[in-house]
Amino acid sequence: MGPDSGARNRVDRIYHSDSLFSAVTHALGRLGRLEEWLAATAENPQGAAVRFSSCFPFLEDLHFVVPPRNLWPPPPSAKVRWGNARFVPLPVVEALANERPLKDGAWRLDGASECLLPANAPFHDGPFRPVVRSYAGVDRKSGAAVAAHDRACLEFAPGGGVWAIASFADQEAESRWKEAVRAAMRLLADSGLGGGRSMGWGHSAEPEFLECALPETILPARPVAPPVETPEGAEAVPKAPAEMGYWLLSMFSPGGGDAVDWQRGCYSMATRGGRIESPARSGEAKKLLRMVEEGSVLVAEAPPQGAAPNVAPDGFPHPVYRAGFAVAIPVPLRPAERAPGAA
Repeated sequence: MGPDSGARNRVDRIYHSDSLFSAVTHALGRLGRLEEWLAATAENPQGAAVRFSSCFPFLEDLHFVVPPRNLWPPPPSAKVRWGNARFVPLPVVEALANERPLKDGAWRLDGASECLLPANAPFHDGPFRPVVRSYAGVDRKSGAAVAAHDRACLEFAPGGGVWAIASFADQEAESRWKEAVRAAMRLLADSGLGGGRSMGWGHSAEPEFLECALPETILPARPVAPPVETPEGAEAVPKAPAEMGYWLLSMFSPGGGDAVDWQRGCYSMATRGGRIESPARSGEAKKLLRMVEEGSVLVAEAPPQGAAPNVAPDGFPHPVYRAGFAVAIPVPLRPAERAPGAA
């Protein structure tokens, strides 16, 4: 999983949603459904029938995620440097969304994976470790080693891996594409994800599939707020519901119908590039695209949908889409994020 810089001796901790969409698209092309898939997703004017979150780490029953930027980090602690955690378990997000404080004695930080772990977890390390391996090309005729270089990768712990969401637009889209997406994931488990596939990197065991409802599975509904206390004899006034934002679990590129208030919310941007993998002209550079990162919280009139811009270089034989479809979970906004001026 290469970083945005492209440096081979560094590795990212997230397999981003645009890369996952690309991998699934190539897999469905090998299964003979490329044109049909693109018509239902990247080229669909009504919005994508299927959208993917990014791939986040898991370890045993702990599923980690990039926390909402407006809720993370919590107040400083003398025991845990919350801000150094890039990934937190889903129950932590639920606690923060419901304004329940985190007990610093109950958590510890795994520095190598940047994951927040329960202090009483039966495992000592996080779900993965970044490592650097050395390689050298060899001239088979003379036997001399040339072009020595380092390559970084992630090594996963036993019981560790990555998980992602495939969200279907409606029941019709689910019935049409569920089995196809599962077939593509099985093919990718055999052929690999990310770089170094020719060396055997990126392969996995048989994927596990769980059907669930969104957004409740990721962030259960908040309990009903009790009425505001009033003087004796006066009628109780229900507590006003919190204003909601949209927490991104995917990379996001806004579409024409997305009414995002960019003066509010709490978000960060990244520039995405890369090389084209195509029988037409493989290896050419894609156009750079600025995208909103996972963990960002957007303020919008309706759930953001996103788009898949064409990032093919000028004169390329066919479109090359970068998926910026939103997988967004409603989260409450703090008072600071409800006013203009959020970063």
